[in-house]
Amino acid sequence: MAEDPRLKLSDADKDRLKVMFLAKHAKSDGSSHPIDGQHATYHHELRGVLEGILPNLTVGNKYDDLFNPPEHDYLFTLLNRGGFKNSEVLAATMSVWRGKPHLGASPAIRIIGDDKHLMKLCARARGVATPDSEIYRLGNNYRKEPEFPWARLVVKPNASSASWGVKMLDTWEQAVEHMEWLYDEGGHDVLVERYFDGIELAVPVVGDAKGNPVYLPVMKYTSADDDRLRTYEEKRGLAPSSEGFKPFYEKELCDLVIGEVEKMMPEIWPFDYGRFEFKVNPATMQSTFIEVNMSCNLWSKKTLSLSWQSLGLTHEELVETILVHSLLRQGVIEAPA
Repeated sequence: MAEDPRLKLSDADKDRLKVMFLAKHAKSDGSSHPIDGQHATYHHELRGVLEGILPNLTVGNKYDDLFNPPEHDYLFTLLNRGGFKNSEVLAATMSVWRGKPHLGASPAIRIIGDDKHLMKLCARARGVATPDSEIYRLGNNYRKEPEFPWARLVVKPNASSASWGVKMLDTWEQAVEHMEWLYDEGGHDVLVERYFDGIELAVPVVGDAKGNPVYLPVMKYTSADDDRLRTYEEKRGLAPSSEGFKPFYEKELCDLVIGEVEKMMPEIWPFDYGRFEFKVNPATMQSTFIEVNMSCNLWSKKTLSLSWQSLGLTHEELVETILVHSLLRQGVIEAPA
């Protein structure tokens, strides 16, 4: 990446803008939460970063705060999982209803990205390989075993986050049992995929001042066992883990996955930031697209920020860059001359 990706908010815009920060743990003290774990620490950290950038910041921690919100020009929302289906788009939809710009993407684009099945269909239409998969929607009694060949299946909520409810199973009977559990536990649609063997690579994306995507350094998931699925407890810091993502510098493979992301961009750009995940077989140079997260974790210790920091840049600069790109693309501020 040749050019400096940092974007700065002018002092005049900092003084003028009224921004509302909305996140489940925005008013916490940063301690780990018994269910959400380090997500509470993450939200507390982001509040501090935003307070350092924006003098006129107000804070909310529930959807109710949007029904009679304080006066604001822009909503910086990280409130995605509200405990009901499709809650990830409620804050964005309410912002559209009120005519207020918001962080992330339009509700329609978020729906495509968060519905893993629909996003895979978009990817396939653009010539991007994905694992063979089948969708089993809640309320549809279709339970037929997938027709594609498989040795192991990955069964997960179609809109899961942080690997909640994801299992790798060896028989169709086990898959159906877990499917029923996901229906009963959270009312989820269920995605069933053929397991693809390989290393896991992530392509983090932000935006520039002209509204174009910027691809940050590719990150590789490091683990003693590439076949092992990470758990929700590990991702949220509720269980010990030495695993994580580190910068990956094998140019041919990096070019491969970035090229696949570029194929998908006409379907879902513009958005403010995100992370595309792939499984790649280095021996065969085959890649398969797993998912995109257009509201991925912005904590300083997570993948997108670690990629940014590998360039010698700070976490605070990342948050400001994402904010400025979002404000520019929605016409809240003017581009510098």
